[in-house]
Amino acid sequence: MPGRRNSASMRSKHLIVGVACILFAAVYGCSQQTPHRGDAVIADTALFVPPDTATIPHNATGDMIRYGRDLLVNFPYYLGPKGSVGSFGGNGLGCQNCHLEAGTRPFGLNYFSAHARYPQYRAREGKILTLGDRINNCIERPLNGKPMPLDSKEMVAMLAYMQWLSTGVPVGKRVHGDNLKAIALLDRPADPGKGRIVYERHCQRCHGDDGQGVIKEDGIAYVYPPLWGPLSYQPGSSMHRLIKSAQFIKYNMPNDIASWDKPVLTDEEAMDVAAYVNDDKMHTRPQPDLTNEYPVHKEKPLDYYWPPYDDPFSAEQHKYGPFKPIFEWRKKNGHPTGY
Repeated sequence: MPGRRNSASMRSKHLIVGVACILFAAVYGCSQQTPHRGDAVIADTALFVPPDTATIPHNATGDMIRYGRDLLVNFPYYLGPKGSVGSFGGNGLGCQNCHLEAGTRPFGLNYFSAHARYPQYRAREGKILTLGDRINNCIERPLNGKPMPLDSKEMVAMLAYMQWLSTGVPVGKRVHGDNLKAIALLDRPADPGKGRIVYERHCQRCHGDDGQGVIKEDGIAYVYPPLWGPLSYQPGSSMHRLIKSAQFIKYNMPNDIASWDKPVLTDEEAMDVAAYVNDDKMHTRPQPDLTNEYPVHKEKPLDYYWPPYDDPFSAEQHKYGPFKPIFEWRKKNGHPTGY
C-alpha cells in the first residue's frame, strides 16, 4: 500500500510507499471531533489545496522549506539508520510512508493544518505538545527511532515546510481534507481471517506474502514498506489502531488505483484487512512500554487496545470491535468518543 510522490499541487500516480501515523475522522458517517485532542472547527467546506512548490521563495527561508520537504520525502536517506546527516529513525521507514505525497494528499494523513493547530493537548501523553514534539513522537514510535533535537537544522527545516504548506489555514482551525475520511463502523468484530483474503487479493502484490514489503537495492529505504515484523511500526502507533488504519487503507490503498473519491475497498474489507495486518496473534512487531500512555484512561480512543479503560468493554472489543456499543456507552456517560 504505497504512497505517491509529486509537487505540492499535483496528483500524479507514481508508486512510492505507504502505510502507517494522527488526525481524526468520522463516526457513523459524520465528523465527531474530540476537543480534548486539539481538534478545531473546520474553516472552509471546500477541499483545501496546498500551495505549489514552485511558489517556494528563492531565499534563505525558501531553502529551508525545500530542505524540510526533502527530509520528509527522503527521511531514511538523511535521518534513518544509515542516514547521511544523522541516525534517528530505526527501521528504514520514513514520513511519507504515512503522510502521503510529502504530506499533501487529501485524506492521506497530510500536514495541511498541522502547523496551525499546534501546540495542542495530546491525550496519549496527557499534556501539551509542540509540533516538534509531535514529529519526534512519530520518529520514536512508527519509525522505531529516537527523538531529534528540537533546535536542530533538520527539525527546523521540517517545521518550516509544514508552516509553508499551511499557508492560508487560520490559526487553530482545520481545513477540509486534513483528516481521515469517514468509514462505517461494523455491527460485528472485524475479522482477521476475512482480512487475509482481502490482503492476498489487493495488498500482497506490493507488500509480499510475508508482509515485509520490498526494500530498495541500496538497502536504505523501502519501495513498499513492511506492515508487520521487527522493522514495521510499533503498537501505539496510529496505524496499529483498527479504525484509523481502516480509514487510511480504504481511501488510499491500493495506491496505484485507489483515491479518496474512488476507493477500491468497501468499509467491511478495509476494517477486516486492517484487523489482519494488526493482528497480534498472527504477526509480531516491536513492543514498546505502553503502561504510561493515556494517563487519563477515559481519553483512550475507541480502538486503542491496551487496557485499562474507564468503560466496561474488554481489550479484545477495543481492538476488533464491534465499536458502536463502546461509542454509545461513552456518549451516554459523557466520555470522549473519538478514534
